Amino acid sequence: MNTDPTAPPAIVRRDFIKQLSAAATAAWMTGEPRLAQAASFQHPPARADACILLWMAGGMAAPDTFDPKRYHPFQKGLEVSRMLSTFPAIDTNVDGIKICQGLENIAQVMDRATLIRSAVQPDLGSILHSRHQYHWHTGYVPPQTVACPHIGSWMAKVLGPRNKVMPAFVNIGQRLEGIGESEELKAFTTAGFFGSEFGPMNLPYPEEAAQSVRPPKGMDANRFANRDRLFRKLVDQNPNRDHMSDHQQQSMLRSMDNAYRLLSSKEREAFDITLEPEESRKKYDTGRFGRGCLLARRLIEAGTRFVEVTTEYVPFLHWDTHKDGHETLDKLHQEIDLPIATLVTDLEKRGLLERTLIIVASEFSRDALIEGRPGSKAADQATFKVEKIEETKHYGLHRHFTGGTNVLMFGGGMKRGHLHGQTADERPLVAVKDPVTVMDLHATIMTAMGISPKTEFTIEGRPFYVTEDGKGTAVKDLFA
Repeated sequence: MNTDPTAPPAIVRRDFIKQLSAAATAAWMTGEPRLAQAASFQHPPARADACILLWMAGGMAAPDTFDPKRYHPFQKGLEVSRMLSTFPAIDTNVDGIKICQGLENIAQVMDRATLIRSAVQPDLGSILHSRHQYHWHTGYVPPQTVACPHIGSWMAKVLGPRNKVMPAFVNIGQRLEGIGESEELKAFTTAGFFGSEFGPMNLPYPEEAAQSVRPPKGMDANRFANRDRLFRKLVDQNPNRDHMSDHQQQSMLRSMDNAYRLLSSKEREAFDITLEPEESRKKYDTGRFGRGCLLARRLIEAGTRFVEVTTEYVPFLHWDTHKDGHETLDKLHQEIDLPIATLVTDLEKRGLLERTLIIVASEFSRDALIEGRPGSKAADQATFKVEKIEETKHYGLHRHFTGGTNVLMFGGGMKRGHLHGQTADERPLVAVKDPVTVMDLHATIMTAMGISPKTEFTIEGRPFYVTEDGKGTAVKDLFA
């Protein structure tokens, strides 16, 4: 039994899992989705060919990263109501844009960035990480009658591969087994009704990625080919095939073909980060996330369409700072700062930054006092309350906050050295200028990639859009 006082009510999470399982079953039964008539939408010219999502899983506190506010250092007796930022602000190489101490390397590449300070999220009934992560990654609020595709799968399906040998969608750094809320994570880390061939290649440990594209140790090429043929035959004769559509069956077989093609190609060397020069490896080697950024750069160079690199979501770890907030973020700053800045400059040196959209995002922000946003009717998920700071574990931003969140973007035709939106200087730190919803953020991302926000597929006899109901509108002010 989970006795953590900050944990959501068990019934909420249990019901959510049941709802997601039903949707997954529906997706397995679904027939082939069909693209709507092209006359109903027109794709914009693509500004980017590839996309890297750097996912700060668990709720990245904006006032302690990219939106610094009034700062008070730790001291016993400090009133929690006075605690807005626990890191002082530092200058960047763009006049008028400051970020938090600990992100000095990112500060030196802000002249290549667009910083959105006014991203907002709905409360969705309960402010659960799993619900908000599902919403952010698919654009839809769970549950749905069909399993919604991840935004990476939309790109893989609509745009196709950049290199037919390389997987179009790779997910780096997130374990999907053996951790809390794994079923919820699996629910949106999928191609949904598009089928297996458009789903992610999951690489939890970037340093082990090379092993995933090699035949098992001791198996020669002939034996490996024989095993592949036998496995395909087994899938084709699967007694459970009556429970999946022909489309899903054929999609699975095509995904196996794609995997086999990769394992026999030269491009598989992109997965081996030990082939990177030592001097370059050191800049990325701040931990699993940093090594994931290096792998992402190598995969983009080799022709992958979409890569997500995550700090990994595990309840009450990493950005999920229900205690020891300041100390945890100090470590996370060190883990993300140099790899993100190096990824930007490496892609720029290779002439790839302008055509690669890099996104740094999280499911919501954090506050010391407010859950959700003022006036929220969502269930209060955090019960941790103190009035004065007496211990370092209380110094930090612990509560889920949906009223004002940061998104940082590089390349992909976005403006350089640009600040969009604003949050209040004093609590509540809500967006007070140019708010950007998840729907419109997705429309912006898809527009940058050359995909109309109104792109529509027919599934189970009804339309399904890349942005909810096709209503997403790109934020034109973000584009150069």
